[in-house]
Amino acid sequence: MSVPTVTLQGGETMPIVGFGTGGLDGGSLDDAIHTAVEAGYTRLDTAEGYGNEATIGDAVAEYDRDDLFLASKVLPSNLAYEAVLEACEASLERLGTDYLDLYLIHWPNPAVSLRETLSAMATLREEGLIRSVGVSNFSAYQLSCAQHISDVPIAVNQIEFHPWRQRPSLVDYCQETDVVVDAAAPLARTELFEDASVQTLAETYDRTPAQVVLRWALENDVTVIPHSSAPEHIRENLALFDWELTDEDCRRLDELDRDHSVYNLSPTDWTDDTFGISR
Repeated sequence: MSVPTVTLQGGETMPIVGFGTGGLDGGSLDDAIHTAVEAGYTRLDTAEGYGNEATIGDAVAEYDRDDLFLASKVLPSNLAYEAVLEACEASLERLGTDYLDLYLIHWPNPAVSLRETLSAMATLREEGLIRSVGVSNFSAYQLSCAQHISDVPIAVNQIEFHPWRQRPSLVDYCQETDVVVDAAAPLARTELFEDASVQTLAETYDRTPAQVVLRWALENDVTVIPHSSAPEHIRENLALFDWELTDEDCRRLDELDRDHSVYNLSPTDWTDDTFGISR
């Protein structure tokens, strides 16, 4: 199966469905990576904060690197200029690759100059260590600032996006400025599967709830990175291209928006691994 792609700012192409690896590690991740690649996934999404880059590197070593799109993210605690360079080089070593197709700022860090971070991203891009630059969990305001201060195209904004949290103003801004919206937690961490409207549409289309929600995202021009350790779910989550939702059924899912976040993170705990900011 050949997964459709989207052209990023800067000219690189990215598969519109990727395999997310957050929360996976060890043997279950190794098996999942092999299942995913054999099913047709070529985009693999990770982050230094996931702690699983070495496992992914071992799993993909047997595949042709040029056939894969590898994305990783730098922690907000590593956004100073030299720290970005060091974090990227460490990610490359763990992944066993000479370059990343996409490197993202995982979360913004208000204690570090965004100009400094993006300057480091520019250096990495100039040296061929990364091909595209992205951000994650950026508001429209933060994204606009990044676009204003850097000549490096911001290709992707990876955000929480699903029918319960649609964030229309942010999505509109991204799409108006040619930034691809990549849906993290596109299945609301399975919470959506119990939604009556989702279940009804799954029965109507003879598809899984996950497939209905993922197809809806694609029809909103949002790319997705579902993840699972179950082989049947990995394969099902890629079976999205030979059918469509009607406009009316897309609107039914549009109406589910309640700005409900499934993230269990506290951006005010400045001491943890995700948001750690040194004094």
